[in-house]
Amino acid sequence: MSVTEIPPLPVREKSATRALSPMLTRLAEERATGILVREHGVLYLAEGRVVHAESALAPGLDVLLTAHGTLAAAAWQRAAAEAAGPLHAAELLLGSGLLPAGALELCHLDALYDAGYFALAPSSAPGRFRYDSGPRIGPLPSVPVVALERETLRRRLLLHRLWPDPAADSAPLIRADPGAAAPVTPRQRAVLDRVDGVRTATGIARNLGRQAFHTLVDVRRLAAAGHLTPLRPPPAPPPLPPVTDPDIALLKRLRDALEAL
Repeated sequence: MSVTEIPPLPVREKSATRALSPMLTRLAEERATGILVREHGVLYLAEGRVVHAESALAPGLDVLLTAHGTLAAAAWQRAAAEAAGPLHAAELLLGSGLLPAGALELCHLDALYDAGYFALAPSSAPGRFRYDSGPRIGPLPSVPVVALERETLRRRLLLHRLWPDPAADSAPLIRADPGAAAPVTPRQRAVLDRVDGVRTATGIARNLGRQAFHTLVDVRRLAAAGHLTPLRPPPAPPPLPPVTDPDIALLKRLRDALEAL
């Protein structure tokens, strides 16, 4: 990749001190309670603080809790069946004593920052906020909007420094030439073993039960070391030549000849 081909860092604002989402900043100042729906995720606010986040690109709290034996999958399923959503299911588990408070709080924050990173990604459509009394400050930790935005920006900068091409974040991944590749860590090996030309980085994260952002870090490091590359879409076929009057006349003669047989 030449220097001129390196994509710019995807930060919408010119200054790092400005908000990534002016709407979110205004809602924080208002101490609003409700649900902010953005193109790549959802943020739940209570009294202007972020209490929960969800994104289709990030494994949920249930995956982070159950993938490595912190919680039995059946226990989560029972709690989820009794609760209005993942946050309330987690609170039920906390109240029942099925999970140590510290482990649940850590997984909750991991899931919040992970999904929040994708929810605050640059989008092609404006966000929509619905005032709702559902989200609330509960026993699980919440975070200030400014803290989530600061961490999101830090993560963007980290990925850009590791490998500036963001194509590997969302495209299916394929193995690169292994002869030119550097050694990998056991953590990176687990990622590389799941590269099959179909899975994306976030799909690998869900398969491993890891945070999606941490998997993006591994993927960009593996791309920088020459281990993998995104599967590029095939080039568009060249346009068909225009049909001219002689072509139309020839087609008519062929049609008439076929009908006469």
